[in-house]
Amino acid sequence: MARASLEPYRTKRRFETTPEPAPRRRRSRSGHLFVVQKHRARQLHYDFRLEVDGVLKSWSVPKGPSLDPSVKRLAVAVEDHPVDYADFEGVIPEGEYGGGTVMVWDRGTYEPEDSVDVAAALGKGHLAFTLWGEKLKGGWSLVRVRDRDWLLIKRRDRYASSKDITVEAPKSVLTGRTLARIAADEGGDVAKAASGDPPTRARGARL
Repeated sequence: MARASLEPYRTKRRFETTPEPAPRRRRSRSGHLFVVQKHRARQLHYDFRLEVDGVLKSWSVPKGPSLDPSVKRLAVAVEDHPVDYADFEGVIPEGEYGGGTVMVWDRGTYEPEDSVDVAAALGKGHLAFTLWGEKLKGGWSLVRVRDRDWLLIKRRDRYASSKDITVEAPKSVLTGRTLARIAADEGGDVAKAASGDPPTRARGARL
């Protein structure tokens, strides 16, 4: 992957308008933070991020992570994000880059397999790691197939499952909110955000 830089992140955003955090390099306490943000922009997708060298290396995962090792999820590399972005949950104004509602869907730490140099492993196109999140746990791999296209794959272990974790556990790990609730609370497009939430199981269920 390209050398860590927050300049592309900076140039795509107007920080006088968007509530997203300003670009600054810093290290979390563990140095191995991971976060998955559910983002209803033009389309629903999940942003998978790993802390590497003071930034969050980031991939857009259109269908979200799968706990099934037989399912290989496309993960498209996007610009590095600041580590502070791991705390961002809210509404990016329409008309701004990525306009829509953002949820902190999962967060925790990760461990690279065999203590490898993460940046070097990503540069070679393959990283094996263990996640310790609230929803995602156990062994995973990121494998580059071409250019910016990678595959995010669950490895076979006791945390593997055929259940759809994006449907079974749709809410924020920070606030317990749905996308629609976040939009309602923070002045976003509720109907648009709600289209990224799974159908409610009971009539009249709250946002």
